[in-house]
Amino acid sequence: MKIGIVGCAGRMGRMLVNETAKTKGLEVGGGTDLPGSPFIGKDVTLIAGLEESGVLVGDDAKVLFETVDAVIDFTAPAATMKHAQLAAETGTILVVGTTGLSNDQKDELKVAAQKAPIIFAPNMSVGVNLAFALVEKVASILDKDVADIEIVEMHHKHKVDAPSGTALGLGEAAAKGRGVNLDDVAVRTRDGFTGAREDGSIGFATLRGGDVVGDHTVVFACEGERIEITHKASSREVFAKGAVRAAKWAEGKAPGLYSMREVLGL
Repeated sequence: MKIGIVGCAGRMGRMLVNETAKTKGLEVGGGTDLPGSPFIGKDVTLIAGLEESGVLVGDDAKVLFETVDAVIDFTAPAATMKHAQLAAETGTILVVGTTGLSNDQKDELKVAAQKAPIIFAPNMSVGVNLAFALVEKVASILDKDVADIEIVEMHHKHKVDAPSGTALGLGEAAAKGRGVNLDDVAVRTRDGFTGAREDGSIGFATLRGGDVVGDHTVVFACEGERIEITHKASSREVFAKGAVRAAKWAEGKAPGLYSMREVLGL
């Protein structure tokens, strides 16, 4: 199975190249970088620290989609939308690990998924997706009269979106467990005289600094006790492993929008 990586010269892209190359049954079929990048024309696997493969970095995503079986995308929302359209045009599997997508952009993914298998998750880590399932279950048991839900996340200082896609995913899991819409109950910022906490709200706190890969904690604060579900990523490799696993799982699947929970059988 040939895997293509868009943004293959970036830090995450190189990890995806490495993970693909060492996964049985897969091979690096191509990679792209932004037009004008100094990596255009260089060997994809060589720049990832592996042996030369003869597969060169290109700048035409359409050519990549036409020549591989699946494409993995950890780029930016606007670029991901273009890649989703290419997936729809070519029927190529698309694995999306991009964060910061708006609700409208998520709707665009659904449309593209009518013509190609697309796996989308706010976090590709196996552990985080287990956390999603646990949070949903706990939230379904501890209703708003029993527990207040707060989500705390921290990432490195270079991250540009907040709250993180994973934090929002945890919030969506909690909201689903309670049978409500996250947009109706989310409190993303608090500043000044805010008044008492509104029952049933789901709060978010965002921290940024250093080189933190990703820490997330969901707090269920009850009277007299507190339950916390925490996931800490110490390496981006866990995201690469999950994404490559998703690409392999999607082989032969019908068009549709899939999640990592389906990939993992959750």
